[in-house]
Amino acid sequence: MSNIGKEMLAVILGGGAGTRLYPLTASRSKPAVPIAGKYRLVDIPISNCLNSGIGRMFVLTQFNSASLNRHIKNTYHFSAFSSAFVDILAAEQTPDNPTWFQGTADAVRQGLRHVNPFSSDYILILSGDQLYQMDFEAMFENHKATGAQISIATIPVAEREAPEFGILKTSSDGLISSFVEKPKKEVLGDWVSDTGDAMRSKGRIYLASMGIYIFNRQFLTELLMTEKKDATDFGKEIIPDSIEKYKVASYQYDGYWTDIGNIYSFFEANLGLTEDLPEFNLFDNDNAIYTRARMLPPAKISGSTLEKTLVAEGSIIHASRIEHSVIGIRSRIGHGTTVVSCYLMGNDYYETLDEINNANHTGIPLLGIGHRCYIRNAIIDKNCRIGDDVRINGGTHLENTDHSLYTIKDGIVVVKKGAVIPNGFVI
Repeated sequence: MSNIGKEMLAVILGGGAGTRLYPLTASRSKPAVPIAGKYRLVDIPISNCLNSGIGRMFVLTQFNSASLNRHIKNTYHFSAFSSAFVDILAAEQTPDNPTWFQGTADAVRQGLRHVNPFSSDYILILSGDQLYQMDFEAMFENHKATGAQISIATIPVAEREAPEFGILKTSSDGLISSFVEKPKKEVLGDWVSDTGDAMRSKGRIYLASMGIYIFNRQFLTELLMTEKKDATDFGKEIIPDSIEKYKVASYQYDGYWTDIGNIYSFFEANLGLTEDLPEFNLFDNDNAIYTRARMLPPAKISGSTLEKTLVAEGSIIHASRIEHSVIGIRSRIGHGTTVVSCYLMGNDYYETLDEINNANHTGIPLLGIGHRCYIRNAIIDKNCRIGDDVRINGGTHLENTDHSLYTIKDGIVVVKKGAVIPNGFVI
């Protein structure tokens, strides 16, 4: 284990109820949402930690945590000779604290008693619902070099995105001098930063907080347990108040980063992976994304034209055309079907021949997508049964709505987990 592994622990925040990602979060927490056809969102921060030499991690969970717990239990096994671990800390009621987590800072505060037995001088706090590849060791070295008590990872953003973030300014020594949460467009002129020539040429002249923090551990404990014992949130309370009183450093990150906050950003992030040179690189020797190792056969494709498409293992595809799409594990797509700009999450199991015969006998569609379908601008959640001749044509012409089988948000049709769509159905 490198020095960073001995000196630092990571705490990954599981997020709240994830209402903006509904219906994907109807039965699972945000970090458990499947991404890129075979991973879960929580695999991203965990993989970044492992690739940076940080092997000790706690994941704080509260809402719909069963599938996340199961994924972590089945995925992250370390050698008996290693001190590495990924532990779930579920919200719990105790005699001295009968409430659930009230916010990010409160979640960490309640988790401290489980973290305390493990030695470390620093604590890295991460979000469980962001897509990026980052070397935390470089941020850690910057933290020590500036003598900061808190470091915030920052990313340059353009004027269009700036009002969605906490925006900050730094002094010449790399310390943060001022911070504003979600500024209005008319005051943005006061918040321009020197982000470097490359970023300036893209119009990315505002420094936004990425919600990634390094705290000196002793300082964090005193802050949460004594000075700010009633504060519930890092972004809204702890960080703005600390900038005025303590040494808070900025670590500028210029790579790809996206906050998976809503259905549109989730959809765009997944389809972005199909580009020839995607901004988020799954094919990186030094930044592998780790996930559950499944013993699945290779994908089997017959008579299909594939264009800019990722296909996960275990899939059986007879579609006529798939374009600009991500096809998840164990997906089944029937003859004559066209799929354009879609994310199919795939299935958790295969149907047996007996189950297939029984489904055919009763008229229930098989697991997967049937024959002669047309599906565009859609997210198909896990274990859906879509019959033959189904037409799903997402787009801005559709109004936002919530149906028992599907939800439409921003023109994207999200077919709910386990939905059964009958033959000839049209959305």
